[in-house]
Amino acid sequence: MKAPLARIAYLAAFLAVLSYAFFTLRGPHGIPALLERRRQIQDMQQRNQKLDREIERMREHIKRLTDNPAEQDLEIRDRLKLVKPGEKVFITGEPSGTEIHH
Repeated sequence: MKAPLARIAYLAAFLAVLSYAFFTLRGPHGIPALLERRRQIQDMQQRNQKLDREIERMREHIKRLTDNPAEQDLEIRDRLKLVKPGEKVFITGEPSGTEIHH
């Protein structure tokens, strides 16, 4: 008589643990949340790689500007829309609303 009660108790405990594990893994902190976190991590890693490449590109651009005064001059003139006396400027495309300074 003692053995069947022990078996029933073990079976009930096992079913309780199994039920707890099932609902815990399906809940908001379970497997779906884990998969979502992994996807977020992959997205952030890809974004970090893209930003690393952008930073490296900018470093190379800064190095070129530092090493080459002529390129510095072109960059400054391009950003500030400056033109040297006697230069001709051809504007293509739609007007952007900004004027060229002489």
